[in-house]
Amino acid sequence: MDKLLLQSLSSDLKRITLSIQRNSLDSASRFNKEAKSWLKQSLEKSNDSSVRKILEKVSIVLDQKDDIKKAEDCLMYSVLLQNRSLKDEY
Repeated sequence: MDKLLLQSLSSDLKRITLSIQRNSLDSASRFNKEAKSWLKQSLEKSNDSSVRKILEKVSIVLDQKDDIKKAEDCLMYSVLLQNRSLKDEY
């Protein structure tokens, strides 16, 4: 598991949430593209089944059209991925 990839994806998911909240859909779209890039790399390098399940769900969320639901889901997965990336550090 590459912690940097997960943390980068987590940050972009949080940025998507904040951009949608601020009604800055252009920024949200840009961060969505960046998140998809991090997601692709994370899926390629992940060998942990629980992380893969989360990443597969993130993939579905990034394709959602409903901005409010997308913002909520992105925030939830952002926290899950951040916690997961920090889990093994202690």
